[in-house]
Amino acid sequence: MLSGTHRFPRQDQVTYGRPAAEVLKELAASFGAHRLMIVTTASLADGLAARTGAALGDLCVGVFSGTSAHSPREGVIAGANEARRLQADLLVALGGGSAIDAAKVMQLCLWAGLTRPEHLDPYRAGRGPNRVKVADIPAGVRMVAVPTTLSAAEFTPFAGVTDAARHVKEGYGHPLLAPRAVILDPAMTLSTPPMLWFSTGLKAVDHAVEQLCNPTRAPYADALAEDGLRRLTRGLAATKADPSDLDARLDCQFGMWLAMSGVGSGRGMGPSHAIGHTLGGSYGVPHGITSGIALPAVLKWSETAARDRQALVSDLMGAKGLPASEAVKRLAAGLGLPTDLASVGIGRDAFQAIADHTMHDGGVRTGARPIGGPQDIVEILEIAAS
Repeated sequence: MLSGTHRFPRQDQVTYGRPAAEVLKELAASFGAHRLMIVTTASLADGLAARTGAALGDLCVGVFSGTSAHSPREGVIAGANEARRLQADLLVALGGGSAIDAAKVMQLCLWAGLTRPEHLDPYRAGRGPNRVKVADIPAGVRMVAVPTTLSAAEFTPFAGVTDAARHVKEGYGHPLLAPRAVILDPAMTLSTPPMLWFSTGLKAVDHAVEQLCNPTRAPYADALAEDGLRRLTRGLAATKADPSDLDARLDCQFGMWLAMSGVGSGRGMGPSHAIGHTLGGSYGVPHGITSGIALPAVLKWSETAARDRQALVSDLMGAKGLPASEAVKRLAAGLGLPTDLASVGIGRDAFQAIADHTMHDGGVRTGARPIGGPQDIVEILEIAAS
């Protein structure tokens, strides 16, 4: 008999298909918030963020654009300090996963009174001396997310923040780190660079595929991942054909939401994500790019252990009869994404170090084919090199 627990993020609502500024005003009124600070990146500061701030009028007390790729902890602390200075009572994360993850941990900094990068050390996930029991910290200022990519960071209570000095990306979690509300406005994604849109879309595909190929079944999560993968496959192809197609962009957003929601089953993600975490945190490869490289290789390496599940993946992607590894690789290539390690500047001389580091990631323990040690990861990397 199947048994398990599905956990839902503590979010009040997800609003879709409406103008973001209009919804933000309604949310501020319902939350009793009067001082909104937009958290974004430099690339959006003078354009989308500025326009959104102007549309909010006096509600917007400032725009913080000091976040960047992989959410460095210095930017997180700077944003929290700026929110204190502005006396912000609601953060609005506008952008992709880096801006959203940064805003999540800014909340934690505000709740716990953290003002310097090193203050984050006891709050990161893991075990060891001096660790703080983060879940016991009372929540204060919350956030709303307006995503412009398909990273799906807005649907989890966890965040990754990079310690640049140590070249590692570390996790932070709290039951209320997930945004209180999410606004899926496809119009807000029109200025997202195509490579960023497609690469984060492939990351969402990775979420769905690794849930479907997990050796543990969770029917509710599987159903979410199945519909999510269908929507992502057709939506990404449609936005490639017509970047102005808002219905297709919203379909991608629905697919991303569904695929990530399946993670609530607690099964965790698999080896593709584990390898991606190393390639991102230690080698600076954007996570969506890592999925186009690692996921096909993981699928090919584990094909004999999950033929039925991989056949389902191919069917859902409209590629019946094609190996799942090839279906994903063709989708990535069709979107103009790299599909091998050499394309991102990683050669065989780095494989052993990547494998050794990846073995510390929990994702290596949840694949369809068991990973027994670093040499198995090297085998996957060899596939990804071809």
